[in-house]
Amino acid sequence: MAVVEELIRTENNETLSFGNYRLDTKSKVDNFEFGGDLYKVKTFKEITKLERNGMFVYESVPGTTVSQLHVTDSGVDFKVEGPEDAQITLELEEQSEYEVTVNGVNAGHMKTNLGGKLSLSVELSEDTPVAVQIEKIG
Repeated sequence: MAVVEELIRTENNETLSFGNYRLDTKSKVDNFEFGGDLYKVKTFKEITKLERNGMFVYESVPGTTVSQLHVTDSGVDFKVEGPEDAQITLELEEQSEYEVTVNGVNAGHMKTNLGGKLSLSVELSEDTPVAVQIEKIG
């Protein structure tokens, strides 16, 4: 997987890819249309952030590249890569429990807070994508 040079794009399988952790300066794309929604991405080596219709979706510190982001009513799955381990925060359903799987290994159950935020750490190394799957329990 490579960084997303255009910062955000639609894939053939109706998923989104975004982010470029190799940039030294902040870059953004606003009003990217996908699935009837408008997306905004801000990315560079220190942070990658995605919003949908002005609402928070994804953030990583430091910056990452995400490929094949697929969001459903019951969760989210994507592949992520970066130059070093990252703290990832996602907006999901508030006060809900999710099962988290990283590269096929069950990372346990996590509960979102009142705002629906779920945070996890992912061990990353450059040019090696890590698969993340988060599925709502119940």
